[in-house]
Amino acid sequence: MAEKKRNPFKLKDFWGVDPEVIEKLAAHGIKHAEQMLAAGCSKTQRAALAKETSISEATLLELVLLSDLARLPGVKGIRARLYYDAGVTSIEKMALWEPEALRRMVTDYVERSNFAGIPPLSKEVSSTVANARRLPKIVEE
Repeated sequence: MAEKKRNPFKLKDFWGVDPEVIEKLAAHGIKHAEQMLAAGCSKTQRAALAKETSISEATLLELVLLSDLARLPGVKGIRARLYYDAGVTSIEKMALWEPEALRRMVTDYVERSNFAGIPPLSKEVSSTVANARRLPKIVEE
């Protein structure tokens, strides 16, 4: 049986991203997380893309990092934003956490910040950290 191919995650589905930025990237053929990673994994690529699109390198880096987090199964729009806003901005940083400590930190963040989502369950965090430890680092910050 053939492996089911996942649909590419659309940049517009990340929480908290300016729709104007999404439109500018779409005009340059970048609509999905995979395309964002391909176009902006290195500082040099982001600098060139910033010149082409008039989007700041900081905004491009944020989208690249959100896209990086979205490589994790189960981490998409809201979860990627939650981890990013809580300070776990990359798969590499995710892999450094012990699952229960990460769950407590993210839960505290949700409570302190009034984040509009719910914290992940222990099982979800354990799976996410385990997956982060298996994935290769691909983003240069």
